[in-house]
Amino acid sequence: MNRQNATLHKSFIGNSAFAARLRKELEGEVMFDAFSRGRYSTDASIYQIEPIGVVVPRNEQDIVRTIQIAGDEGIPVLPRGGGTSQIGQTVGNALVIDTSKYLNQVGEFDPEARFIWAEPGLVLDTLNKWLKPHGLFYPVDVSTGNRATLGGMAGNNSCGARSIRYGNMVHNVQAIDAILADGSAAHFGDLAHTTQDGVCAELLRKLTELGQREAEEIERRFPRLLRRVGGYNIDEIAQADTANFARLLVGSEGTLAFFT
Repeated sequence: MNRQNATLHKSFIGNSAFAARLRKELEGEVMFDAFSRGRYSTDASIYQIEPIGVVVPRNEQDIVRTIQIAGDEGIPVLPRGGGTSQIGQTVGNALVIDTSKYLNQVGEFDPEARFIWAEPGLVLDTLNKWLKPHGLFYPVDVSTGNRATLGGMAGNNSCGARSIRYGNMVHNVQAIDAILADGSAAHFGDLAHTTQDGVCAELLRKLTELGQREAEEIERRFPRLLRRVGGYNIDEIAQADTANFARLLVGSEGTLAFFT
């Protein structure tokens, strides 16, 4: 962030006009008061950074409009789940969007395929309690499972004690619905099921070209580690026949898209 942008963002902290516009267009909660900003200035890490304000969306459209309105003002947005990060990913001089209060439901479930859709604010232990009667569990068992949300775990590419056997989040996510920087909604998964119209068409083309062009370099240089969580998972798009664009998003920490 350059100095000019940093000054602009700080000038929006607690900005009443910005908050009023958000309240007018959203169904969810908008909190710009000093107490709320103070609560969201910390997570489980040692860091403390005051946010511009906080939005607690009630639905996906709230996220879309928040991203669009913030974009109009040149304000960054910061996804937040349970705030369990120990290295400060969920604090920053940005507009925080907290999915944990309302966007925490289980969607489609196929026990035979062992596949489930879940909203980003769903807590891991809540999901496992829901799965238990079916004889199933979600294997990425982080130590903060009673408060960590699936969206945050995917953004962080979390591991857990059983990752050597079951892998980390990148190995346990098949698809992601997400909102891009312009507010457009997209579905990411394998090539056949990834959104291929609008802004996504050009994005998909460039990513596919990048993966194919750099496939040999990626194969040669990417470390073969069981718990690799640093950087973007561009190795997941290097081979056209196995490319999965959702797994590129896993571990991106909110920098590529907002998970819904």
